[in-house]
Amino acid sequence: AIVRDSRGQFIADLKKEEFEIYEDGVPQQLVSFTLTHGGRVYNVAQPPPPPVQEGIMLPPARPTNDAAGRIFLIFVDDLHLDFRNTGRIRELFKKISKELIHEGDMFGIVSTGPSSISIDLTYDRKRLDQAINKITGSGLAPKDILDVPEGANGPPEVRYRAHVAFSTANDIINNLAQVHNRRKAFIYVSNGYDFNPFQDTRKKQDQERYGTSQSDSSNSAADSSGTGNDPNATDPFKVQGNKFYQADLVSDLSWLTRNANRANVTMYTIDPRGLVGMPDLDEKVDMMEWQAYVRTSQDSLRTIAELTGGYAAVNQNDFDKALKRIDAETSDYYVVGYYSNNPDPTKRNRSIEIKVTREGLNVMHRKAYTLPSRGGK
Repeated sequence: AIVRDSRGQFIADLKKEEFEIYEDGVPQQLVSFTLTHGGRVYNVAQPPPPPVQEGIMLPPARPTNDAAGRIFLIFVDDLHLDFRNTGRIRELFKKISKELIHEGDMFGIVSTGPSSISIDLTYDRKRLDQAINKITGSGLAPKDILDVPEGANGPPEVRYRAHVAFSTANDIINNLAQVHNRRKAFIYVSNGYDFNPFQDTRKKQDQERYGTSQSDSSNSAADSSGTGNDPNATDPFKVQGNKFYQADLVSDLSWLTRNANRANVTMYTIDPRGLVGMPDLDEKVDMMEWQAYVRTSQDSLRTIAELTGGYAAVNQNDFDKALKRIDAETSDYYVVGYYSNNPDPTKRNRSIEIKVTREGLNVMHRKAYTLPSRGGK
């Protein structure tokens, strides 16, 4: 929980008794309380063991880990970073190294694609500088997306790359879940995701690629608008395979953010494109489709950050300001803990509200969490 006054200043003198926690509107008993101010930990209260449930054998309580410093996982989604922006991307990472990672902070860095970066958690800042020189954007350009034939669920390479990115991020989050009593920040650098980019242009190119006549395309358009007699229009197995692309993207983002919340990982997303203008002149993309593509990809990054209590630095060129905000949010905060008094395992989605009794203060905190199912998802 991050508590600030009306001027945005962090309030560092709150007591345990001034916090109130509610789960689904029901008051909870606060059992652990930690203040981290300026990256240093104060008032560490060892939480009591969880209440014993009849018939369950619990392992002995794990000792409290060293809580000095912060943990940053830097996620380089080079499968979704433009090659032409490689210089700009490396400059961003140099800023991250200089302004965000301080002495005493532990960090790791992992890439999703050809940059082939995989550095376990370390304090050695030289390794970060070495990794920066290896970062190269390998994302698909609009031309690459348009030149690939359609698959059953739209452009197959688009789905594959997103799956690799989400799976890699989820594996890292599962590992971070083993770290307790530390602030865990996930710096997610990517251009974002869109499972159905440039839909109309792809349709047009498919018609040209497979020799579909203009009259056929006109009939298809009339049928899709309800004025024709297309016999396949109501057959769910013959409708375009990527019709539910938006729901698929939402599902994948939900899966990623649920796991991050369970692991107590806050995700900060950064889009190194900054303010996005027109497409390059050599890209034959409709302007409206280009804007829709940019908007969807940026919204995916906003979703990742907002659902995990983080911040999305998208559609902006002032990365210094964004990094300062991330630095402040990972340096000054309270960690308050409780054992839920709701024993119902079927109530998987649970909302959280944290209040302070002192007047005039604003509290930022994660809004919800989801219990794992028996299958672990």
